Amino acid sequence: MKYRGYADYSHAQTPKIGVLITNLGTPQAATAKALRPYLKQFLWDPRVVEVPRPLWWLILNGIILNVRPKRSAAAYEEVWTERGSPLLYHTQDQAHGLAGVLSEKFGEHILVDFAMRYGQPSIDAAVDRLLKQGARKLIVLPLYPQYSAATTGSTFDAIADEFKSRRWLPDFRFISHYHDHPKYIEILVERIRAHWAKHGRADKILFSYHGMPQKYLEQGDPYHCECHKTTRLITNALGLNKDDFLTTFQSRFGRDPWLQPYTDETLKALPGKGVKSVQIICPGFSSDCLETIEEIGGENRDYFLESGGERYEYIPCLNAEADHLELLQTLVEEHAGDWLHTKPLIEDSESLAKALGATK
Repeated sequence: MKYRGYADYSHAQTPKIGVLITNLGTPQAATAKALRPYLKQFLWDPRVVEVPRPLWWLILNGIILNVRPKRSAAAYEEVWTERGSPLLYHTQDQAHGLAGVLSEKFGEHILVDFAMRYGQPSIDAAVDRLLKQGARKLIVLPLYPQYSAATTGSTFDAIADEFKSRRWLPDFRFISHYHDHPKYIEILVERIRAHWAKHGRADKILFSYHGMPQKYLEQGDPYHCECHKTTRLITNALGLNKDDFLTTFQSRFGRDPWLQPYTDETLKALPGKGVKSVQIICPGFSSDCLETIEEIGGENRDYFLESGGERYEYIPCLNAEADHLELLQTLVEEHAGDWLHTKPLIEDSESLAKALGATK
């Protein structure tokens, strides 16, 4: 195997700290043609679908990739903007904002980039950019507050695969979750309070998290538990009673049972139980995206109202708001504070290296 290095490497380069934030991914366009390679990469990941590969290859290539791209493209078209996919530009804005607050506090030896686990910009390309700019220490922050093997674990897999081909590996730290971080909980509590101050309270508030196959929980994935802990900490801070809220799970796929209760089925049933107004927030999503804008803001709204509901309100994600950037900065500092607070050793590395025979 040939390991990757840099033919243009120079000893004059100053060592830096790289910060990489990641999210799930998005197609390059809201078209069936663009959705097909994106879905193929996403659904072929064994972390996402734990089915024997030969069987899953037949199902994926013979059925799903011939049907789902067109359907998904129609949904993406509803949320697409002049800047493209909301998930893409929100993550880009988060990276830009985080770079600003980190460089203001720690100086120009901090590099910040972002990547998507599936699609573009890729993790491989982002890591390569950071290392080319001199990152010799790397901290990776997947923007999934609750850990799941299918999201956070898969991101680690991608980083590890990228490292396997590297000649020079950076010092490395990885933030696996922050579902119960006090600042994260505080921000969500304040979001809900601000919404209540403006719109009043509803009969019930729903905390909707992305779904996951039930069997993953049974095999030890902590995601379900971490979602419920996030809800518990928020509702405790708000002083809510158990009848004031529900934790539900959205975006299920396939025929196997997923984590329950399902968000869509819950919203269809609530009006028949006398719940005529709901507010819904998605604490598992760091950025508004297809699943929050179209699925929660549109599709599930229709389910509730068509079933007899009268008032439906979605509370947006944290996106690139200032308090969210402060949270990301705090997470980076807590996990790499010794790196950040140690001033880089300034040496004439180029002269020293050339004295030992280096050419550049």
